[in-house]
Amino acid sequence: MTLTRHPFSASFCGFSQLSDSYERSGLHSKGWVDMGISSRIISNHALRLRSCMDRHNGVFRRVHDETRKAHAVAPYWQFVRDSEIVFGEEVGAKLVNGDGACRHGNPLGFSDHLMPQKLVVAVDVDEVLGSFLSALNQFIADRYSSNHSMSEYYVYEFFKIWNCSRTEADIRVHEFFKTAYFKEGIHPIPGARHALHRLSAFCNLSVVTSRQNAIKDHTLKWIEEHYPGLFQEIHFGNHFALDGQSRPKSEICRSLGAQVLIDDNPRYALECADVGIRVLLFDYDNSYPWCKSGSATSHPLVTKVHNWQEVDHQLVSLAVP
Repeated sequence: MTLTRHPFSASFCGFSQLSDSYERSGLHSKGWVDMGISSRIISNHALRLRSCMDRHNGVFRRVHDETRKAHAVAPYWQFVRDSEIVFGEEVGAKLVNGDGACRHGNPLGFSDHLMPQKLVVAVDVDEVLGSFLSALNQFIADRYSSNHSMSEYYVYEFFKIWNCSRTEADIRVHEFFKTAYFKEGIHPIPGARHALHRLSAFCNLSVVTSRQNAIKDHTLKWIEEHYPGLFQEIHFGNHFALDGQSRPKSEICRSLGAQVLIDDNPRYALECADVGIRVLLFDYDNSYPWCKSGSATSHPLVTKVHNWQEVDHQLVSLAVP
C-alpha cells in the first residue's frame, strides 16, 4: 500500500499514548502504529500515532468525541523513512564528523521528503541565542577590575575595547571559558526558544557559531538545555582559537545549503550576503553598537531585526510567498 494512495498529511493529526484498553488486553511489551495506512508493531515505550479517522467495521469514520481526538504527549521524536514508521527517543546531538559538526534528529520528527520543502536556516549562538557578552563583562570586571558596558562595544573585537593585544584578549576569553561565569552565567535571549519552536515547523534549523572547539562540549550541553531538539546540526567555526584550524561562516553555511543566516556580527553578515545567503542581522532591542557599524546593512540581502518576533515575521514571509 503506497503513500500516494493514502497521503500521510491527509490522515495524520498527532500522537496519543497507548490507551488503557490496549494495556489491559495484555499488550504491555508491544504497541502499534495506526495511521489509517498500515499498522506496525513497536515497543511499549513508543507513542501511538492516531489519525483523525477511526475504523468501524472495516470502514474509516471521523472521530467526533473529544477523548478520541489525536493529540501530542511526551517529548518523543518520530522518524519517518519512506513508508516506514519508527519511533525513538531523542538523546541529544551527536558528533558526526571531525570538522566541528554535530547532528540532531529532525525537530518535528518528519523526514523532509514527506513535507513541503523547508527553508534552511543557520543560527548564530552568542548574542542571538544567548547573552555571551554580559557574562564576559562580569568576568572581566571581577578578574581584571576592568568595567565595561555593552554600549562600549562599537566593534565585536574585544582587544580593541579592553586596550590590550589580540593575544592577551584571546587568553582572557579562554580563562572565562573555565569559570562559572561562562558555564552558568549565559542566559537565553528572550523570545528565542518560543520563536524557534514555531519556526521549526517550516524551517530546517542548524547552529553555525564562531565558537571554539575547546568549548564544544559545554556549548552542546547548553543548547540542549535551553533549545532542546530544535537544531539538526551544530557547526563550530573555531574562530579566535588558541589552536586548531578555523572555518569561515560562509563556507559552513554553503555546505549546509543555508538560505538564511541569523547573526549579530556585520562582518559575518556581509561575508555570507556576498555569496548569496540572505542574512537577518540581529540587533536585540537596538542595543548592540557593533551592529551599527560597517556597510552590511546597505547590502540588499541583509535585513536588520531587533527581536525574535521580527525574525519570525521575516522567515514566515520568506517561507510563505
